[in-house]
Amino acid sequence: MTFLRFSVLFFFSSILLFSHSVHCDHDEEDDLYQGVNMYRTSLNLTSLTKNENANCFAEKLADQFKNKPCTNTTGANTIPGTEPQFPNYEDLLTKCHLNISNTRDGSVMPACVPGLVPSFVLSNFTQSLYSQNLNDSKFTGIGIGSEDNWIVVVLTTNTSDGSFVPESSSGDETSNGENFITKIGLVYCSLLLLVGNVILF
Repeated sequence: MTFLRFSVLFFFSSILLFSHSVHCDHDEEDDLYQGVNMYRTSLNLTSLTKNENANCFAEKLADQFKNKPCTNTTGANTIPGTEPQFPNYEDLLTKCHLNISNTRDGSVMPACVPGLVPSFVLSNFTQSLYSQNLNDSKFTGIGIGSEDNWIVVVLTTNTSDGSFVPESSSGDETSNGENFITKIGLVYCSLLLLVGNVILF
């Protein structure tokens, strides 16, 4: 009888643990990624694949927009030629193990949406000048980063000038290390849950 109770409790605890993990991973960046691909599919274009290097760069750029107000010279309403310039642009690329030569054909698209409401975020990309890039079949990959009210989309190509392939393999070591730590955290939480359930009985 105790074994049956333990099994049932463990089963429900596991469901709660894994559903919580899935919920934590779901955010405005995932919503935008899915929305952009649904938009492209409706235009008979291929879906964009996630590009971790572009994602890194989008995160670094989003950090640069932190605490900047939404104006007509920022984001999707930017007047061509008035886009913000970052003096540390090359440093941001370097932090993601990238350089100008493998990113020049990509496209960087920042948008400011108070509260990052998913439907407004998507329309800031699909119903603005940014839609020209989303409609372009040359783009094959995407990276998304967000900070406060800002979300940045970086589009990549499958050419050497826009692939966002790291300049060295050191970026892969970092991402493998991060994945390893994440896996250890999941195992640790699962073991902690198991031990907690055993102690209860």
